[in-house]
Amino acid sequence: MYLILGFVPNHVNEPAVIAAAPDVRLAFMKAANDAGTNPKGTLAPGLYLVATPIGNLEDITLRAVRVLKEADLIVCEDTRQTQKLLNHYGITTRTSSYHEHNEMTRAAELVLELESGARVALVTDAGMPGISDPGFRLIYLSIRHHIPVVHISGASAFLAALVASGLPTDSFRFSGFLPPKSGQRRQLLESIKTSPRTQVFYEAPHRVTEAVEDIVEILGGERQLVIAREVTKMYEEFLRGRAREVLERLKARGDIKGEITLLIGKAEDTQLKVAAGVSLRQQLQLIMAQEKLDEKAALKRIAKEMGVSKSEAYRELQRSK
Repeated sequence: MYLILGFVPNHVNEPAVIAAAPDVRLAFMKAANDAGTNPKGTLAPGLYLVATPIGNLEDITLRAVRVLKEADLIVCEDTRQTQKLLNHYGITTRTSSYHEHNEMTRAAELVLELESGARVALVTDAGMPGISDPGFRLIYLSIRHHIPVVHISGASAFLAALVASGLPTDSFRFSGFLPPKSGQRRQLLESIKTSPRTQVFYEAPHRVTEAVEDIVEILGGERQLVIAREVTKMYEEFLRGRAREVLERLKARGDIKGEITLLIGKAEDTQLKVAAGVSLRQQLQLIMAQEKLDEKAALKRIAKEMGVSKSEAYRELQRSK
């Protein structure tokens, strides 16, 4: 038996203690801990941001399927694309389009429906609504109008690519799509030339070779680079290596197809540099003694001075043992 301490699902501020066996524990959590349901299990009014699979249709949560079934309306970036997912799970909820070309007017219309008590699920073609996809305007307006906004977690292309890339994940920056024009793209690449963190971008397949050419020219051919293509799909592929090597492989295959996430490794010259003849541990002990700091604070000071993350400084300290 498990003892669960929480609040009763009717939102009365009185603690409830429930003894539950493992097989009923999740049922209780669904009723009491899900901001999007009431005690009867029907969906409460509000806007639901539902993450959908980025390729493999099995990459969707049970909660997301339930919300899509119980919603009054599903607003989609492309109704034809979303219908494939809905058909797969036997979801018959009404759909409507919401994309970059109509979101200015559509957002206001949807807010009126939401204010009337509608239960609206927002989805995009793949992944999390609002991440390089339509959604921000509707979310912003809903919050301004005090409409409940409920996030239904799920797949995200850039996170999937990042964790499988093999590049450091302790510090990273996601910046959406690279600029399509060469001049703007090169300017952006110049700005990250000495970055101490992994950089993550989306890129169109027909521009990726040109983008990597700019990376080689501006960041150098030795920069670590990963191209994640068609993540979670049948032809998933990761191209990993130095930028110059990846560029050669891209040029050798001709046309590139599929969804692309491009990841650039941190600048290698941002690794810790300590005074000549002095180890990092010696420098750490010196700062601790002179400034009366503990090891944690001293290490933070060194990391800041060297322009690297605290975790990177800690790893270097461990290597110096």
